[in-house]
Amino acid sequence: MKTDERSRGVAVVTGGSAGIGRACVREFARAGFDVAIIARGRAGLEAAASEVRELGRRALPVEADVADDGAVFAAAARIERDLGDIDVWVNNAMTTTFAPVQDVEPPDFARAVDVTFLGQVWGTMAALDRMRPRDRGAIVNIGSALAFVGIPLQSAYCASKFACRGFFESTRAELIHQGSGIRLSMVHMPAVDTPQFGWCKTTMHRHPQPVPPIYEPERVATHVVATAMNGRRSRVVGSWNRMLVAIGSVVPGYANHFAAVGAWATQLTDRPLDPDRPVNLRDPADDDRDAGSRGIFSSRSGGVLDPGFLASLPGTAATFGRAGIGYARDRMGSFRRTRSSEQFRAVACVAGAALALGAWRRAG
Repeated sequence: MKTDERSRGVAVVTGGSAGIGRACVREFARAGFDVAIIARGRAGLEAAASEVRELGRRALPVEADVADDGAVFAAAARIERDLGDIDVWVNNAMTTTFAPVQDVEPPDFARAVDVTFLGQVWGTMAALDRMRPRDRGAIVNIGSALAFVGIPLQSAYCASKFACRGFFESTRAELIHQGSGIRLSMVHMPAVDTPQFGWCKTTMHRHPQPVPPIYEPERVATHVVATAMNGRRSRVVGSWNRMLVAIGSVVPGYANHFAAVGAWATQLTDRPLDPDRPVNLRDPADDDRDAGSRGIFSSRSGGVLDPGFLASLPGTAATFGRAGIGYARDRMGSFRRTRSSEQFRAVACVAGAALALGAWRRAG
């Protein structure tokens, strides 16, 4: 397809070879941007660049590890040399180790934080270095509902996303203080069907999965592009996730119990873990084959209106109730599982059912 010379500018997406990043790359190209893709996997990079060119825009694949600050700054310099001034920079790259914290090796935890948190730091710094002389541009950092509510088996990822949110708040305050024309935003994602669940490092014996409701990456990518365009400070994608974020902010103790009760088994499928599955913690898993944007859970995706999610509402209501019982015990200063009255259990479960139904009706 012939390239239209009228570009809306240059957008950079880190982790753009797969998952949410890959969907963002396509969405920016559709919106009229030339797109630079920063990632480690050669096959994924080239496939993403080809999709941009098919949409009539210029593409630049850049092979770099975002945990390496020097590589990120060098990538920014190359992008401006080859494509022009950077108008939008999206910090999306991530990796993780999926396991109970006692089973996580310290070097693995550090690596996950280096990519998921420090990768955002280095990307933001590199973008600001280029944008400050012009006093314009948009930076969008990809967050998560797990930047507000920590869940089991994801200590490295949750810690990184909590840190990303703190870095975002501090840096944004500095830009406001300086009267900067650069816009810094954060988009907090729900559970998304991406390849990460097929290649994250894990010590579990069953295949990991996103916690329902599950969204497609193409759906959430539209929010990233919209935020880059309108400069909105922060966006939580998905009504169910907005409710969880509100609970985590207002009643963090209750959120702990909700996660303890409802977010262990729901992250594991019945499928045994393939011992030969790829692991991308240190080496790219899309170096020789393109993984695309989607994972293996497309049949279960569709956000909160997913039929499987609707069928789970009774169990969700019970989870709310059980979490309420645990929270009440916490308020009494005890972690022990003491006996509770049947009346209290009934009230808690009814309240949980009302909350779950209300969240579903508000969602869209």
